[in-house]
Amino acid sequence: MTKVQSNPSPNTRTSRASSLLFILSLFGVIVFYSLTTTSGDETESMTDGLEAHLHLDCFPIEEPIEKYGITVNGKHFEEGRINPGQTLSTLLVPLGVSQVAIDQIARKARDTEIFDVRQIRSGKPFALIAPSEGEAPTHFIYEPDIFSYLIFHFGPEPEVTRVVRPTEKIRRQAGGVIENSLWLTLRDQGLSDQLAWRLEDALAWSVDFYHIQKNAAFKVVFDEIMVDGTSAGVGDLYAAWFTNGGETYYAYLYESDDYFGYFDDQARPMRKAFLKAPVRYSRISSRFNPRRYHPILKRVKPHLGTDYAAPYGTEIYATADGTVIEARYTRGNGRYVKIRHDKTYETQYLHMQRFAKGMRPGKSVRQGDVIGYVGATGLATGPHVCYRFWKNGKQVDPLRQNLPPPEPMAEAEVPLFMKVRDILRAELDAIPHPEKISPEEEAIFGTGEQLPDPSIL
Repeated sequence: MTKVQSNPSPNTRTSRASSLLFILSLFGVIVFYSLTTTSGDETESMTDGLEAHLHLDCFPIEEPIEKYGITVNGKHFEEGRINPGQTLSTLLVPLGVSQVAIDQIARKARDTEIFDVRQIRSGKPFALIAPSEGEAPTHFIYEPDIFSYLIFHFGPEPEVTRVVRPTEKIRRQAGGVIENSLWLTLRDQGLSDQLAWRLEDALAWSVDFYHIQKNAAFKVVFDEIMVDGTSAGVGDLYAAWFTNGGETYYAYLYESDDYFGYFDDQARPMRKAFLKAPVRYSRISSRFNPRRYHPILKRVKPHLGTDYAAPYGTEIYATADGTVIEARYTRGNGRYVKIRHDKTYETQYLHMQRFAKGMRPGKSVRQGDVIGYVGATGLATGPHVCYRFWKNGKQVDPLRQNLPPPEPMAEAEVPLFMKVRDILRAELDAIPHPEKISPEEEAIFGTGEQLPDPSIL
């Protein structure tokens, strides 16, 4: 006998569905009642049991990864540094970016005055972002400095953006005893070379940094600039204390509507008519000497200048405000600049490697302006600047001159200055005296530990 399987009637199917719905509803009521009547521990156990079957791994969520503000998930990202002689074209064309696209984006950067791609320098960091490895990059990122980066976006409409990183200023205090040089002392303490420049800016008219005696000491209050948690240099130097050869100097930064600069304890300007020297951190290799034996000419010839030895390319500064009266080359002097300061004083700077941009007769310069770079042109045995000084038309030794004092601060301003001075002086005095540091203090001294901020100004 053959069995014939018949389909249930519609009424039968409806009846079964109703029964199933009733059973499911009853089950839900039982579960709800169990949860509401069970103890907290039992409920937690049941919940854990449910969670054990519902892992988040079943629903993976990919966290976005950002580089330079761009999401790079699923893309190819690589970093590097510009090689010597490398340009935007020599870097990107081998990677599949067309020369046309490079020219377009270079023009865009130049026309918007964001960046001139000819200024790309070797050693600087860069990054590339591409859809996948082996494809042409869609983004080129270049870091001209620690404070910013440039994004070059290759697309139908090329885009160039400069992004400035946020910076933070942290007030720091430091100090130390100078055994060899100020620069080495700061480096040994992990402090920036820029702090030495700031210290010289404050004291250059009073301290001869080229003849610092052993055991000279300093204390400073300054701002450290931080970018993404990394030190990016030194900001303002607010106060400095310096002792050298039995002499002690204080310098305080003061700013008002009428004044800006460094002043001493008695509100006298630290800025004098002339800087002590035309270059930073050099050494005097030959002094003013009317009977010096010339090392090249091999005969006695007056040396009517002061030679400061420094590496090639070191910046040379105008020692006072004035007007350029000569900027040329001669066989003996090499490239040189001569400046008239007033009816009494003139200065000259010899043997330059090259002039600063715009150096020509008639140009006005201010004290501290860069006028050229150290070289060995003319009759010179090595890189240095020969600094010559005229008084009333006669060459004299600048280190022996009693130069005119600066204009004093107005009496009405002095009380305002004294309030600022007292706050800064207290902060300096709170720094341990460098000559009295114990071995325990030495472990932390000069590391930039922050003292209480006096909230000055």
